[in-house]
Amino acid sequence: MLQIRKSEERGVANFGWLDSRHSFSFGHYYDPKHVGFGPLLVINEDKVEPAQGFGTHGHRDMEIISYVLDGALEHKDSMGNGSVLHYGDVQRMSAGTGVRHSEFNHSHSAGVHFLQIWIQPNQVGIAPSYEEKYFTPESKTNRLRLIASSDGRDGSVLIHQNASIYAAILDGSTDLEHKLETGRQGYVHVIRGNVTVNGTPLKGGDALKITDDNLITLNEGKNVELLLFDLPS
Repeated sequence: MLQIRKSEERGVANFGWLDSRHSFSFGHYYDPKHVGFGPLLVINEDKVEPAQGFGTHGHRDMEIISYVLDGALEHKDSMGNGSVLHYGDVQRMSAGTGVRHSEFNHSHSAGVHFLQIWIQPNQVGIAPSYEEKYFTPESKTNRLRLIASSDGRDGSVLIHQNASIYAAILDGSTDLEHKLETGRQGYVHVIRGNVTVNGTPLKGGDALKITDDNLITLNEGKNVELLLFDLPS
């Protein structure tokens, strides 16, 4: 079964300093048809104005992944971590028993554009932890590059859930396939460009839920960047 999530149907939050699109119910936006997908609870596409951002706030028992698309994202947290993330950087914060953090646009002249992803962990009450890694564009071009996994394999960041996240950049020369094992489901989020997923044309901001199918196919993609989630059902 395939279910399209169209870009223009996502929830919208615009506070002047923040322009956000919500693929799933979040904050004041609620859609009973889109309240997570398995343990994947949030994909917010955020654009933050220069020198603006999210002040210090708290989280518990959540795997929070930031995928920077453009600009510079400044992170500080109660674990003592502080860094500035750029395109290609992937940040993972396991909130566990509780963590406080802030996220700001580090630049005073240019915007920052990133995806924030929340995944429900398969264990609660763990000690908070933090990790960040850089993935080159070349490592994602015409292949599915693992960027997050339950065991940190292949240099991916470690998440506390039986889920895997892959990133890909397609230049039009290659088609890709990803096999789903029994009891798994897939979710493809198109960041930018156009691509056909399991015969379904998608554009930037669109997504596709894939259930009852053991193969994900990516075709006709050019100037495309996307994320593929391999999730428990």
